[in-house]
Amino acid sequence: MAFVNYTSKSIAIKVVYYGPGLSGKTTNLRYIYSKLDDSSRGDLLCLETPIERTLFFDLLPIKAGMIRDFQIHFQLMTVPGQVFYGASRKSVLKGADGIVFVADSQIPLLDANLENFDGLRKNLLEFNVDLNFIPLIFQFNKRDLDNLIPVETFNSLLNPLKLPYIESSAINGIGVFETLKEIAKLTIPYVKEKVFGEKTEPKPGLAAEPQPVAAAPPAEPAPVQPEVPEAPVPEKQEAPGEAEPPAQEASAERQPELQVAPEEPGPAAPETREEPARAKDDLEFETEETDAPVRLTKIKFSSQIDIEKEVEKLAREFGRKS
Repeated sequence: MAFVNYTSKSIAIKVVYYGPGLSGKTTNLRYIYSKLDDSSRGDLLCLETPIERTLFFDLLPIKAGMIRDFQIHFQLMTVPGQVFYGASRKSVLKGADGIVFVADSQIPLLDANLENFDGLRKNLLEFNVDLNFIPLIFQFNKRDLDNLIPVETFNSLLNPLKLPYIESSAINGIGVFETLKEIAKLTIPYVKEKVFGEKTEPKPGLAAEPQPVAAAPPAEPAPVQPEVPEAPVPEKQEAPGEAEPPAQEASAERQPELQVAPEEPGPAAPETREEPARAKDDLEFETEETDAPVRLTKIKFSSQIDIEKEVEKLAREFGRKS
């Protein structure tokens, strides 16, 4: 669950990048870090035990709205995807508010993606968290390479619930901030409900937005049905055609009044749907035009429990800065 600092009036939302080894999780964090203004992020830390390591840094959006009168900031975390880092991969999920599953798009790594996604599900269950009830998006990474797993295959095997997904090339910065913005937009209402009991709109409304970013335009026209009001129009036009005899002039006069009614909601419908979309897109992160050097600070700990305590301490300290 999100860490709430009542003294500094800040909320730290924890987002975990999860996936197989070398799929691009660390590349995402490094790229985000390099593009952010110093004032809006903390240090990029590598928290190490003798056998495991966790990457972590804090992130302050310049526009994310407020949860009541609390300032929002995000903790981005990831762990190595290799199997022998099992303990840290599980512990980093503790208290997660949102998850980005970074899948490797190379065909030979399909089984590794499936194995890691199954491990994600099992690890969350150990914390009594159902994967179906936590904000989750998919990033299908390395789409700039050859011999790729089709997006349809990914969605069929990993994403049967049709959650948001983004095709990316993290090493080139493509889809990185789109991924960050989409998971941020999903976690904010989730945290509102968990921390303050403020229920928001159902998830389908949120899931419909990322589809254009995820290069899935066919899914967007499905809920938007501008052609539906056009169906009754020809029926109304046939009536005046048949109503040419003078005996039916009265009914012909009523029909133009009925035709005006569907014309007014026609243009109004897209306007009402665009406005909430813009409001949710109102989440921004302050970026720089030039890449900042990535400085990785390593801190050694004796156990994974010590790392968890350090992450909580860092969240409190960053909250005071913001």
